[in-house]
Amino acid sequence: MAPRFFWAAVFILSMAICPGSVSAAEIAVARFGTEGLGGWEVKEFEGLTDYRLVEEDGRTVLEAHAKGSASGLVKKLSFDPAEYRYLKWSWKIRQTVAGGDAKSREGDDYAARIYVIFPGFFFWQTRALNYIWANRLPKGDFVSNAFTANARMLAVQSGAEMAGRWISEQRDILADYRRLFGEDPPPAGALAIMTDTDNTGVEAIAWYGDITLSTSP
Repeated sequence: MAPRFFWAAVFILSMAICPGSVSAAEIAVARFGTEGLGGWEVKEFEGLTDYRLVEEDGRTVLEAHAKGSASGLVKKLSFDPAEYRYLKWSWKIRQTVAGGDAKSREGDDYAARIYVIFPGFFFWQTRALNYIWANRLPKGDFVSNAFTANARMLAVQSGAEMAGRWISEQRDILADYRRLFGEDPPPAGALAIMTDTDNTGVEAIAWYGDITLSTSP
């Protein structure tokens, strides 16, 4: 995926004031069963990835289907990652992206990923922490995005071994940002979901469960 989605998310943040800080132990970022896609904005770049709500294993989840396409969903949400440092979600993929390679522009496609976006005072200072289901990048490794060093790609899952299974994830945003960028994070301004295959031109299907931010693991 070219950096268009990243910079489009920056544009979205610049056009509206983000919600204020939330005073609670947990923030419900996405409750697909009760809130649907309320608050999520579609951004299209190379055709539309088909995002729809479906019933999967007795619950409502988000299904993403890309066929040589690149579009994503962005939700503006202002929070302090030092307080709401634990990002929790579940996901499943049908298969990894054939030809996917986080280290090359030609392979910068992912069956599933979740962004945390950190707006800067100037738009070029904005950064993004990408939690990806990688094809080749080993689990736990990270690289700068092939198009922009402002986005770092962390392989939460890798390869096809766990494809077809629901996996629950939890990431420490504060610790991950420090590791990937070498400093403490600024306030976050948005989260994003994306399944894209515009560079490889193949097909990918993924499912996303509810997403929350929490003050405790």
